[in-house]
Amino acid sequence: MKLLIQGNNITVTEAIHDYVEQKLEKAVKHFQGITSKVDVHLSVARNPRIPDKHKAEVTVYANGAVIRAQEGSENLYASIDLVADKIARQLRKYKERLLDKKTQVTAKAGEVFEDKPVSTTLIGDRAPELPQEVVRMKYFAMPPMSVEEALEQLQLVDHDFYMFRNRDTNEINVIYIRNHGGYGVIQPHQTNGNGHSNNGLH
Repeated sequence: MKLLIQGNNITVTEAIHDYVEQKLEKAVKHFQGITSKVDVHLSVARNPRIPDKHKAEVTVYANGAVIRAQEGSENLYASIDLVADKIARQLRKYKERLLDKKTQVTAKAGEVFEDKPVSTTLIGDRAPELPQEVVRMKYFAMPPMSVEEALEQLQLVDHDFYMFRNRDTNEINVIYIRNHGGYGVIQPHQTNGNGHSNNGLH
């Protein structure tokens, strides 16, 4: 297993490195056959008012899939313990899917798409604004996949959304967890030829 540990606002000491290695080797020991690389990102928020400021994020690359977990607490070692347990559960779920070919995806494509305009109450009385600067950039491969496959990936990456290239349309889509339950998909809308949308966002 290839293990890479990085720190943000924290020095990754030998003691921290050994602790992470010990915890993650235990977490993935039953999944060594499908795990090729593990990336670990440790960070500490500088603002003392931020709760759970010690963050531990783990990304496991397994059989072409990306499995991710993130945890935070007031103690770095506690965060490492929490994220190791969480990534072990995620890997167990992934392996169960591989072994059980009859597992059905909980949401079907026809149920995922919603043809509704975005509610204007999503941001309440807050003024929309962009962050002052880009603080982190990520690059990843985006092979074409179905909505069902994208949903499976969403359930593995510990995020509330997942961006993918739709196999049927070859367009970039985003599948996300809805606040009131279920899943939604955001897709590009057809334009009328002059660069303007015919209707609005779906």
